[in-house]
Amino acid sequence: MVGIDKEIYLDNAATTRVCDAAAQAVQRAMQTDWGNPSSKHDRGLDAEKLIKNAAVTIADTLDVKPSEIVFTSGGTESNNMALIGAALAAKRRGDHVIASGYEHASVYNPLISLKDFGFEVEFAPVDELGHIKIDELVAMIRPTTVLVSVMYVNNEVGSVNDIAAIAQAVHGANKDIVFHCDAVQAYGKYIIKPASLGIDLMSASGHKITAPKGSGFLYIKEGIKVRPLIWGGGQQKDRRSGTENVPAIAGLAAAAEMYYKERREATERLYELKTMFVNALTTIGGAHVNAVKPEADGSFTEEEVRKTAPHIVSAGFEGVRAEVLLHALEQSGIYVSSGSACSSNHPGISGTLKAIGVKKELLDSTLRFSFSFATTREELEKTIEALRELVPVYARFSRI
Repeated sequence: MVGIDKEIYLDNAATTRVCDAAAQAVQRAMQTDWGNPSSKHDRGLDAEKLIKNAAVTIADTLDVKPSEIVFTSGGTESNNMALIGAALAAKRRGDHVIASGYEHASVYNPLISLKDFGFEVEFAPVDELGHIKIDELVAMIRPTTVLVSVMYVNNEVGSVNDIAAIAQAVHGANKDIVFHCDAVQAYGKYIIKPASLGIDLMSASGHKITAPKGSGFLYIKEGIKVRPLIWGGGQQKDRRSGTENVPAIAGLAAAAEMYYKERREATERLYELKTMFVNALTTIGGAHVNAVKPEADGSFTEEEVRKTAPHIVSAGFEGVRAEVLLHALEQSGIYVSSGSACSSNHPGISGTLKAIGVKKELLDSTLRFSFSFATTREELEKTIEALRELVPVYARFSRI
């Protein structure tokens, strides 16, 4: 077996290691700026100032107003707040909601819950590369459509939607529709300017960008109505009550600032690594890369790889169950996933893989490899070596 000197962590789409800057910001907030930000004395004012500064930092990364940022506990809460809150606020105008056919569980399940409030929910199809079919989405829009939700980057296969084109098409069909974008896997990897893209609501999560778990935010365009889901003391301008998690917010801002300083150079390097990795996968018998368009000879050009997210690779291995291969890699000190970490609480065949038309025999044989800014070429080369050893062995066992 390939010798692994230290663990190789390739599950960064599930969560990332907290960076030093974020950890230090959390510690300072816990031990120095530990007052309640709603208190009117100096301790409280110091904590309130920290939150305001964090809102400025996040807003600057998006070129929006600090007042348009609402801090949450992460992507799941942001998505719930956006979808349920916006739909309920628009109930008098209509009762029809549309989303793409491969959204994250934190989008899909809140949308399904809207049926209890009398909403009709439809899901638009995506193509084999994981891009939403814009014409078919627009054809689904009705006079009663109040909300459309499309993810920026798919969390399982790394496909990237043309959010500007989708938002323009949606608002062109009906300017009053609220357009929501789950940008959990995109924030930190792309320059995202919601105003110019046509995004009304946008969700992001801290622990995907080396901030602590339990941190995140929802961008709410000025003038967009969102009904609160959490009622109480009226914090964050009555949009999300409850004493703010000051340490998590501080860590989120520190990580976001670091990510956007390093983003350009880091993503360029990740695309080079991803191009190398997906082409190396093609040398393994029975391996199939998802959501990247291949050349006639089965190889992948950097141009096509760059049309996908820089940090996510989805690949199926014929005749090998994903969970078996996952644990075999784990024994070698290599950590990957068999899909979305959130969906693992309700195991089953991935809806994303079905939506993009992955062959039936590969639905339960697909792994996700996801990188961070710290991922190295050596780590990926060792992962390929391990796969070359393991895949033929387990594929042979499956035929016995």
